[in-house]
This record gives sequence, structure tokens and C-alpha cells, in this order.
Amino acid sequence: MTLPCLQQHPKGTILSLYVQPRSSRNSVVGLHGGSLKVKLTSPPVEGAANKCCREYLVKLFRLARSEVELVAGDKSRQKRVLLHGLDLQTVERVLQTEISGS
Repeated sequence: MTLPCLQQHPKGTILSLYVQPRSSRNSVVGLHGGSLKVKLTSPPVEGAANKCCREYLVKLFRLARSEVELVAGDKSRQKRVLLHGLDLQTVERVLQTEISGS
């Protein structure tokens, strides 16, 4: 069963996120509606949360910075991120491990 926050894309996988800034640590919390809820340490000012989100996803999925692309939600808590080169199954496996480990 595929998580509702994932969508196949010709270049990889789209991940729908709901971001909660100013948390004590960066972490994947679980699902929030049809999005994946992610807590981030940075405040939502001047793109800091977007940068923090990108860095967190780069580490989580072991990708290069250029392979994590914000495609929607630059100034919103709801974001859509394209993970270049990763298929749905790989992304889902990483997320399931991260969710069950938190």
C-alpha cells in the first residue's frame, strides 16, 4: 500500500509535506491528512525552514542537494518536494523506517 503523501513523477517521486517549524529536533512525525508531517528546528523566516527541510530530506534519503527540489509551497506549511531519481517503493521504505523509529 502506497502512502497518500507520495506520487510517482517521471523524474522521481513527489512528496507532499506539512511542515511544523520551531521544533526541538528535525523529525518525521507521521501523516497529517494526505501529507507527511515533518518537524523542523528552524523558524519560518526568509526561507530558513525551506532550507532546513531540504537539508533534512537530503540526509534522510542520501541524495545530493540538487536532487531535492521544492516544486510548490515556498511560503506555506504545505509543500511538495520532488525527490529526483527515487522510486515510490524506495521513498516509502525510508519513510516507514523513519516513522516507526520515532
